[in-house]
Amino acid sequence: MTQDDMIFLDRINEYANLVMEDIDPQKVRISTQLDKLRPIMEEIAAEQKKPLEDIFIRYMDLASDQGVTQEKKFQDSIQNPSDFVDFK
Repeated sequence: MTQDDMIFLDRINEYANLVMEDIDPQKVRISTQLDKLRPIMEEIAAEQKKPLEDIFIRYMDLASDQGVTQEKKFQDSIQNPSDFVDFK
C-alpha cells in the first residue's frame, strides 16, 4: 500500500469513526455503512475530480487489503508461540 493509499484510507476511516461509532459492522448492511461514508467520499471525489464510483471502489479495495493484512498478522501471532509471554 502506498503512502497516498494510507492517507486516503485513514481519512475515510477517521470520518467513519465519527459517523458510525454506534454501528455494529457485523449487524449493519454494507450498503448502509457506505451510505454513511458517502459525504467524505463525495468530498474526496470532488477534490480529485474523479467519479464517486472510483472512490468507492478504491476504498473497498484498500479496506479489503488492510483487512487481509491484519488477519494475516493475527494468524501469524497465534501460530508462533514464542510471541507469547510465559507468565509462570
